[in-house]
Amino acid sequence: MKVFKFGGASLKDADGVKNVAAVLNSQKFENCLLVVSAMGKTTNALEKVVQVYFEKSDFRAQLAEVEDAHLQICRGLFSDEHPVFQEISFYFKNVEVFLQNNVVPDYNFVYDQVVSCGEMVSSRIVSLYLNEIQFANLWLDARKYIITDTSYREGNINWDETQKRISALDLKKCYVTQGFIGAEANNFTVTLGREGSDYSAAIFAYGLNAEAMTIWKDVPGVMTGDPRKFENVSLISDISYEEAIEMAYYGASVIHPKTLQPLKQKNIPFYVKSFLEPEKPGTKVGSLSQSAGAESYILKENQHLMHISTRDFAFIAEEHLSQIFALLAKNKIKISLMQNSAISLALCLEDKYGTLDALLQELQISFNADVVKSVSLYTLRNAKLEDLNKFYANKNILLEQISKKTIQIVTN
Repeated sequence: MKVFKFGGASLKDADGVKNVAAVLNSQKFENCLLVVSAMGKTTNALEKVVQVYFEKSDFRAQLAEVEDAHLQICRGLFSDEHPVFQEISFYFKNVEVFLQNNVVPDYNFVYDQVVSCGEMVSSRIVSLYLNEIQFANLWLDARKYIITDTSYREGNINWDETQKRISALDLKKCYVTQGFIGAEANNFTVTLGREGSDYSAAIFAYGLNAEAMTIWKDVPGVMTGDPRKFENVSLISDISYEEAIEMAYYGASVIHPKTLQPLKQKNIPFYVKSFLEPEKPGTKVGSLSQSAGAESYILKENQHLMHISTRDFAFIAEEHLSQIFALLAKNKIKISLMQNSAISLALCLEDKYGTLDALLQELQISFNADVVKSVSLYTLRNAKLEDLNKFYANKNILLEQISKKTIQIVTN
């Protein structure tokens, strides 16, 4: 059994769906599980629906736009009489009814019930289209297989129950399912974190003991830098699990940070390939002997640099760190870089849930704390000394950290 994952960029329109079918044909679509993301920018559009709902405005017009976009894609794939049109409208009607009757004030809970519609709809369209052109497959509801806790918007996997359910699938059949979503014990939808479809594919690969997993992107594979941000980047043809995990941790956008661990545990090879050039080899991530690795550039934008110090110039001690990290966890703010001195702590932070201001207020009760918003974090892995001037050029450096293999700088 192989696991393939296609992201929203590959499914943005009817031609994209047809190209996915062409890629599957080139790869001999058999004994395969296909994980798909929401189409195009659907997740962003559904996030807007949630925002409008909580602003107590009329969300229905925004929701109708998302529905119309999917029906337009269906018109390019199916005859006018195909039942897909009624089915897609049914999904969006369910979202409307949920929002009209919801009494739960928890933003994250509502977010997961609404935004997950994107994956449900895209997977139905892809599954029905593949069956229409004689690629026989069964559609799976991922929420019946990926079981989580109630950490809405970033669910934690119940691995024992999840593996039990996934391993019961018939390995001789083909399936289409959703990325990004699972369900908790009461069957409410829980998402796995933004860009979590790669993680979903890895969870299915783990449960199936897959022979390989491939993620299809609009880039040739894992590059030495994002070609939209850096010049003269090149393809990395082979990379170890360990180096890939490090790159994902530092923010390499081509790999979701959680994707690698389940694959490494079962030594499942992982490929990153281009859906535009499926015949090209792409990048293979697997068990390789550790080497120096290729010099790689990574950029994380929309970060925030916070400085924290004690009021009485006392050392930042263990009890202070415990208090600070508890507040970070409470506000679901992630640390991208940390640097401490005797009396101060500098943190480069990622504010995924918009709670940075609340964190700052809480910290200022006990500490001196200030923040520089909207900074960028550059990371250079496996640095070559002769390239350092280029890395530092024309940057206003707010913070710098150097370790054996990695140089990181925060700039504004």
